Amino acid sequence: MTAFGTQFAPEMALATFDGQQWSTPSVVPSDSISLHPGAHVLHYASTCFEGLKVFSHADGSKHVFRMDQNITRMVQSSRLISLPAFKENMLSGMILDIVGRYKDLVPAPPGTMYLRPTHIGTEAAIGKAAAPSAQSMLYVLASPVGDYFASGDTTLRLLIDEQGMRCAPHMGMVKSGGNYASALQVLNKARAEHQADQVLFCPDGDVQETAAANFILIDGNELITKPLDTSFLHGVTRASILTLAADMGMIVSERDLSVAELIERSANGDAEAALSGTAAVLTPVGTLIYNGKEHTVGTGKPGAKTIQLRKALNDIQFGVAEDRHGWLTSV
Repeated sequence: MTAFGTQFAPEMALATFDGQQWSTPSVVPSDSISLHPGAHVLHYASTCFEGLKVFSHADGSKHVFRMDQNITRMVQSSRLISLPAFKENMLSGMILDIVGRYKDLVPAPPGTMYLRPTHIGTEAAIGKAAAPSAQSMLYVLASPVGDYFASGDTTLRLLIDEQGMRCAPHMGMVKSGGNYASALQVLNKARAEHQADQVLFCPDGDVQETAAANFILIDGNELITKPLDTSFLHGVTRASILTLAADMGMIVSERDLSVAELIERSANGDAEAALSGTAAVLTPVGTLIYNGKEHTVGTGKPGAKTIQLRKALNDIQFGVAEDRHGWLTSV
């Protein structure tokens, strides 16, 4: 099986900012980027990106899921790391253009086309360590994909880390490559020493997120997840799952969750935990590793409500259920 995100459409949408104005977006070969070795992004990590998906429905139509939310978040990320501003309608046009050209590459369910809008600082200026890039490049890659986690519905093992943080607190809302890189050392160590799939970052006992997904705890009819603040990524999938949970009559509690409460509640037989994200969708967690001891979440198997919520989201995305919230954009 081809690894997630390693196949690409032959072309991508691209626009550049020269310090004064944006170019008219164009479609170019996906391997056509040329950067000066002194480009700001290569030295000072002036980069942000988004991840969203295109779904194929039974009638052959194609639909982008919650494109407006991803674009709004990317505008926010660009502002927070001082990249040049751009109009939301420019990026939406780029997304719809490249999807329209390559809609035949959108796989049949359960496959999707993963889209990766990316914004990078391109000014050749290695002396600007303390200043933003005046020039930038915005592009949209398209990648036909299957499931992110090859394990499918097999539950994940999470190592709880109370010492480190995924990223600097003021960078949590930014979907930036540097945030993912900063978590890799801890994640690699957790995999080698504990056979963990992910690390759940809980600085000072505050349950936050993993290296690449938001965390959700379900106990009975209550769904618990950390309230939005600047320290972690405001996931579009997270928001969608919370909306669907409320639609199902569940109690949605966006509040602080301590490691002690998490461990205690996880011991309940009907407890469930899951990771949510565009790539991961909603992936069940079966084991928490804390202070050298393994704690089984509920039965250790995928929970009924996790499966129900994931199916409810997938059914909307693939056109099996009505899109009552207006989340899909037809291409």
